[in-house]
Amino acid sequence: MLTGAQALLRSLEKCGVDVVFGLPGGAILPLYDPLCDSPIRHILVRHEQGAGHAAEGYAVATGKVGVCVATSGPGATNLVTAIGDAYMDSVPVVAITGQVNSASIGTDAFQEADIRGITTPITKHNFLVTRAEDIPLAVKRAFHIASTGRPGPVLVDVAKDALTAQVPFLWPDSVDLPGYKPTVSPHNRQLRQAADVIAAAERPVLVVGGGVVKSRAWDELAAFVELSAIPVVTTLMARGVFPSSNELNLGMPGMHGTVAAVGAIQRADVLIAVGMRFDDRVTGKLESFAPRATVVHADIDPAEIGKNRVADVPIVGDARKVFSGLTELLGNRELADIEPWRRYVKDLKARYRAGWEEPSTGRLSPQQVISKIGECFGPDAIYVTGVGQHQMWSAHFLPMEHPAHWLTSGGAGTMGYCVPAAMGAKVGCPDSVVVGIDGDGCFQMTNQELTTCAVNHIPIKIAIINNNTLGMVRQWQSLFYSRRYSQTDLDSDVVPNFPMLAEAMGCVGLRARTLDEVGEVLAQAAAIDDRPVVMEFVCEKDAMVWPMVAAGTSNDEIMIARGMAPEWHEEEL
Repeated sequence: MLTGAQALLRSLEKCGVDVVFGLPGGAILPLYDPLCDSPIRHILVRHEQGAGHAAEGYAVATGKVGVCVATSGPGATNLVTAIGDAYMDSVPVVAITGQVNSASIGTDAFQEADIRGITTPITKHNFLVTRAEDIPLAVKRAFHIASTGRPGPVLVDVAKDALTAQVPFLWPDSVDLPGYKPTVSPHNRQLRQAADVIAAAERPVLVVGGGVVKSRAWDELAAFVELSAIPVVTTLMARGVFPSSNELNLGMPGMHGTVAAVGAIQRADVLIAVGMRFDDRVTGKLESFAPRATVVHADIDPAEIGKNRVADVPIVGDARKVFSGLTELLGNRELADIEPWRRYVKDLKARYRAGWEEPSTGRLSPQQVISKIGECFGPDAIYVTGVGQHQMWSAHFLPMEHPAHWLTSGGAGTMGYCVPAAMGAKVGCPDSVVVGIDGDGCFQMTNQELTTCAVNHIPIKIAIINNNTLGMVRQWQSLFYSRRYSQTDLDSDVVPNFPMLAEAMGCVGLRARTLDEVGEVLAQAAAIDDRPVVMEFVCEKDAMVWPMVAAGTSNDEIMIARGMAPEWHEEEL
């Protein structure tokens, strides 16, 4: 006989869980007593949001399901942001929350919250367990749902009396969910139709999304590109899944994408989109997106097909099987000559490489700092970012050569993601160097998890791009609100003192104000591997992210600087 809490831990062990991120409280407390005897490592966070983002970071870096634990009421609601983030970015996470006794549910008991109702719109599924004997099946189902099909978060809410009751432990042999049968293998007819379209294309573009990363389909992607030699665009969530150094990689599309990527999509006659969802940040004004293209859209989630952009050739299936199937079909086909097209997009890429202007204020260029970070830690490091300008600069200037080495919050755009997600990535990949690049605004939302890192010997490295402002908001105020800078100045060049704050949390705190100091700080940080390091770089306040497509406008209106548009040389086509 086991208590429900013991059965829950045994179930997690059966699912292969080796670490959980959590914070105890009254309703979940019965789980924490048997945790003392479990081989599962528990990392005590300082805020439940940190537990959720850490579970995300662990999941993306390892490909496993991340697990976070919280108590009822405010503990559970503090997980909501991370759960929503995981839902938007299709990250496999299982969130376990305690709930008040089953007899008290619905009575507004102390620390009661209807977390199942709250999270229904932002989870793949969620469970309320009120009987101890139902715990093993609920856990097994949760992990199956989270990790199969289109991955995503699943919540298991367990009443306190279910955790304390004693029952025999019965592990289910299988999971039978009649209403949940993800389509993994694409239909042969759809693949053949796509192959016909691709073989005849004269200006094809392959757009690779985060679903290719979640599917771990990078080898199949590489084989497809080697055969077809089609230019590749990788969305923000897919950076690194195809090496940036490859001449066929045109960079990132969308609002802050490269001129080559945006220009190629707008001029393509065939668009092959795999594992991406045509969100507004990629498409801009939807009706003007890729106006000349026949669209082949492949996704494991049938709800995404045709949701935003009409798919002329829809394919439902796993990205690995889609690429393998297309490669096999195209291997025996004569493909159209696309060399003139490759020359055209290669010229765009050469003429409009990402760069920056030296600040006139004497402060550091944030783009240059991020480039130096990439040079120092190299392509083998795992890079994690917060959200905002530094995120976009990182996507452009870091060495993106390896898959699952780039972690960022895309769909939700969650400030505060960086530090806890970096912590989770380092726990999952202890032999890798994990470098977080954060803004001074983002950092102040979840920096308390550096204490968690220090106490638990998790030596991440965090670089703060301190431009003393909420940078992306300031950029919009500069461009669209007549430079009326309302509530974006953070005074972070005065308070807090980031290196002192870092030292107070058990980390090494470093600061660079000049280019020479940047090299010195990076060298010091690279040499430290026994505790977390925080590097503050005091940067120019008015540096902007370019290129840019203004929200709601056509991708054809991409600007490379204020008032400056690219020259397309379309006559070459």
